Amino acid sequence: MRYTSLGGRPLSRIGLGTWAMGGAGYLASLGEQPDADSREVIAAALEAGINWLDTAPYYGLGHAEELAGKALRSLPAADRPMIFTKCGVVWDDPGEPSWEVLSPQSIRRQCADSLRRLGVGEVDLLQIHWPEIGGTPVEESWGAMADLAAAGLTRWIGVSNFDVGLLDRCEAIRHVDTLQPPFSMLRRSAAEQLIPWCAVHGTTVLAYSPLETGMLAGSVTRDRVATFGPCDVRLERGEVFTEPQLSRCLELVEALRELAGPLGRSLAELASGWVLSWPGVSAAILGARTRQQLAGWAGHGSDELPAEVMAQIAALLKQTGAGVGPVRPAPLDGPLGGDA
Repeated sequence: MRYTSLGGRPLSRIGLGTWAMGGAGYLASLGEQPDADSREVIAAALEAGINWLDTAPYYGLGHAEELAGKALRSLPAADRPMIFTKCGVVWDDPGEPSWEVLSPQSIRRQCADSLRRLGVGEVDLLQIHWPEIGGTPVEESWGAMADLAAAGLTRWIGVSNFDVGLLDRCEAIRHVDTLQPPFSMLRRSAAEQLIPWCAVHGTTVLAYSPLETGMLAGSVTRDRVATFGPCDVRLERGEVFTEPQLSRCLELVEALRELAGPLGRSLAELASGWVLSWPGVSAAILGARTRQQLAGWAGHGSDELPAEVMAQIAALLKQTGAGVGPVRPAPLDGPLGGDA
């Protein structure tokens, strides 16, 4: 496992995502997931050198956080991973859509709930999950986050799914320690403005969905997509799971399979290596349902790719038209973001 740093502490370049560990029974679920399998995945991740878990209250409506908390309590203090969680998404009914509430009082209450579920007095990173579409100015929300950090309830504070305008407004109040944007071979838009902004401001980039819920791991087929229900969150990703992009993405995956073999990498390792080779990306969040799935990317998944492989992938992205955004970083003397 390769490492970088966050606030002076070692940070594995891959973190374990726990969305699937939330299990079934709520609207944004990724389906059934046995807790025993999740516990095995967490144990295997720690054995592989991963030293942080990324979770959120909405993953299983608190279940993923509770599972992470049990994992922490089963380990000696020196062996416990860092915990990154989120706030902002609230719900009334598991079968109905959630919404974003970022009033200071709600943020404080959600933080207290997360600490209780995790069984800790402080989290390592608390992030705003999604921007609020409503009446709370982001300055008030971010001020509440800063207060939680000052009170010792979180070591760092960050945001997820924010645009540059919101980042600027937060940075004016208190430094944004981390940004968690979607970033993969197929969703590359973060390279246009967000990653460069973070590079300028010293904000750590934690990329999520580098495997696009299995597409770039080679586990998605046209027949499998046809089984997705009308409310499946994956269908909202028009750049991946709906036509004409679905056909382009499947064509790209087959081409990547031929590229990965001679390199001695799995498709998942190739996809995560691509993300981690992009200048300005510090770490990536990958999920797994089983120990076997984790083994498919934990070996070389944190290794960066040689420049010639990045060039080959850029050519395949252009050739297939899969995904959106820049296909490769620009030269060092040009604007960061690369060829469109």
